[in-house]
Amino acid sequence: MTMTSPHPPVSDIDIYSDAVLDDPYEAYRTLRDIGPVVQLASQPVWVITRYADVRNALANAEVFSSGAGVGVSDDMNALQAGSVLASDDPQHALLRSILSEKVSPRALGKLKTHIDEQADSLVASVVSAGRFDAVSDLAARLPVSVVADLIGLPATGRELLLPGADAMFASFGPMDERLVGRLPEVMAYVQYMTEMASRENLAPGSWGAAILDAVDDGRLGPESAMPLLAAYLIASMDTTVHALGNYIRFLAEDRDLWNRLKADPSLIGKGFEENLRLESPAQSFTRRTTRAVDVDGTVIPEGTRVAVCFASANRDERHYPDPDRFDIDRGAFDHLAFGYATHGCAGQGLARMENQALISALLRRVERIDITEEPRRHPHPIIRGLEHLQVAVVPARGTGR
Repeated sequence: MTMTSPHPPVSDIDIYSDAVLDDPYEAYRTLRDIGPVVQLASQPVWVITRYADVRNALANAEVFSSGAGVGVSDDMNALQAGSVLASDDPQHALLRSILSEKVSPRALGKLKTHIDEQADSLVASVVSAGRFDAVSDLAARLPVSVVADLIGLPATGRELLLPGADAMFASFGPMDERLVGRLPEVMAYVQYMTEMASRENLAPGSWGAAILDAVDDGRLGPESAMPLLAAYLIASMDTTVHALGNYIRFLAEDRDLWNRLKADPSLIGKGFEENLRLESPAQSFTRRTTRAVDVDGTVIPEGTRVAVCFASANRDERHYPDPDRFDIDRGAFDHLAFGYATHGCAGQGLARMENQALISALLRRVERIDITEEPRRHPHPIIRGLEHLQVAVVPARGTGR
């Protein structure tokens, strides 16, 4: 029989500190072992780290609410108000419905040929150079181009998109020195998106135009247009960029894995899921409890800010055997890197399509890929990925340089 405790264990581990962010997985393991729910002494949050408990919390959106924002700081959560990330049903369902047809499998299927062609052209250009940065020259280019086109943004100003999305994700972390230093970027991005949310700037027939159509016909309030536009931009770019960068690193470091995928490209998608499990691009978001709730014997009071840690859940040895090993045969399709249930990532189908296109082109055009410098980790309180991944490639026979 489980005994209910009103007092959770307290830990001085700070999941947002530089030391933990550089390599968080031992800290996550420690937190999982301490208890199902742990109160952080360093931050105004409690944290859930075990797979079953994170999944249950994500499935219980009425109690673990997103409506008060999904970050740590109340001040920054105010910026998220009215967005698809920071809302509960029925508002959340309404916001998701505006673009649900655009992100459906049927609609995305019509984009496949175009995305495949973009990916192949991009890979051909970097392979011809022989050496390149697999993050900035490859992983960071395809998602930005694809999503900006889908949203309908003009070509001018697109250089602001990825840094802006990165800054917005950083605003989900604590209000510390790092975030204070990035506030000008956050506000500049909000200003840019406010200016872009107009008929003059968005291409007809685009996702952005569909949002404005919803405003015009009364399905959406005018105040929700920019937050919804920004939410799809942010969620569809930064995490995909880092997921691709992480996957390329795994492929470059493991020659057997690389050769296996070259021999059988049908495994690309399966490998991508294991990559997402092992290196979740979004480490954690927060929720606020709407009432007291018992999590595996520990009571979380009403109004508590709770970090649900996707990255820890995805390495929970209670759910995944040998969780720190990349195992393409694991079949980890139940990972939580894209969230789960009500707030499952709306853009995950697009992310998988972009991955399939880019990695397919890379395997087809490259015989061997080698890392030439120590990969540089991207310092970030929420997103885990690489800032640089310098590689050298040997072109596949018959493709040329």
